[in-house]
Amino acid sequence: MSVIFRARQFEFRFPRPVLVMGIVNVTSDSFSDGGKFLNTNAAIAHALELVEQDAEILDIGGESTRPNARPVSEMEELRRVIPVIEKLAEQVGSSRCDDRTARRAVPTKQILISIDTMKPAVARAALEAGASIVNDVAANRDNDEMWKIVSEFRAGYICMHAPQKLHKIQKRKNIVAEVERFFRERLEKMKAAGISPEQIVFDPGIGFGKTLDQNFSCSPACGDLQNCDDPFCSAFHENRSSEN
Repeated sequence: MSVIFRARQFEFRFPRPVLVMGIVNVTSDSFSDGGKFLNTNAAIAHALELVEQDAEILDIGGESTRPNARPVSEMEELRRVIPVIEKLAEQVGSSRCDDRTARRAVPTKQILISIDTMKPAVARAALEAGASIVNDVAANRDNDEMWKIVSEFRAGYICMHAPQKLHKIQKRKNIVAEVERFFRERLEKMKAAGISPEQIVFDPGIGFGKTLDQNFSCSPACGDLQNCDDPFCSAFHENRSSEN
């Protein structure tokens, strides 16, 4: 079965080789690299290195989602991420790049910029700055402001399953059934907000409010999540795969 993912001017048809997402944490306290790329130039240099390593999506985040991370204000998050996105959009985000448009040699290919945020205003500013995807760990939200922004820009949207308290583990009899039910419910809400199913990628939220066994059950590689026709995004991190 053919599956299409669209994010603004970009289109990907699956089956195809996996899309690799490179993570750029413009933060002081993220999992393993907090503080390394808080400087704009350092973040851009890291992003270009990730492109050299075959990343096709650059996910820019300005607020840590690790357990017990301190919340970041909207103004501070904008200050961190928007300069990075603007400069990356000039170098790699439009469609293709090479030695003439980037400081370091980057393979000629499509590069998408993703904004990792829970705040609608940050998502809007990032899309205006050149991002094509909104990566939303707070998709378990009660209002549709974020989804209307995604619809307006025809952006891609990564919809992640997690409890509203991101790392609070709750007892569940069947985590796979719950995740599938969450995706179906979110899909209907997003369609009502004007988002096409072809704009949506589902993320089972490995490491967010789940035990170690539940994390493996929710991994697309394990094949338990079957009832979904949209692409999956999946990420593992040693700090996210803990029952603590």
